[in-house]
Amino acid sequence: MSWTLRVSGFVALTVQALWGLLQTFALSPAGPTMPPMAVTAHAQFGMLSILAVVAGFGIEHTTLSGRTRSVAVWSFIVGQWLLPASMLMRSVEPMLLATAYLWGTSLVVSLALVAWGTINARPG
Repeated sequence: MSWTLRVSGFVALTVQALWGLLQTFALSPAGPTMPPMAVTAHAQFGMLSILAVVAGFGIEHTTLSGRTRSVAVWSFIVGQWLLPASMLMRSVEPMLLATAYLWGTSLVVSLALVAWGTINARPG
């Protein structure tokens, strides 16, 4: 399952790099204007993508297994993709920004589980 988290991180980094290229064009004199939330979401997406890769390698050194490990992996992936998406969806429907709390909570649950698994894996 840590493979899944790493894949999500690297795929997201690829998407983030493409997004950055599009933003560069949009911010250039020849490009269209870009809403400020797109820049914020781009930064969040990049940071969460890197963290997904790191967590994907790190989770192998925890005591997490079974359902708890699945929750840690999948709640991170959900938050990783949907938290930045909620920033972008604000431009479509402002009320959708409120879902950022849900996706942020998903990330907190994941990171808390990985922290707990790491604490329990402390060498004797």
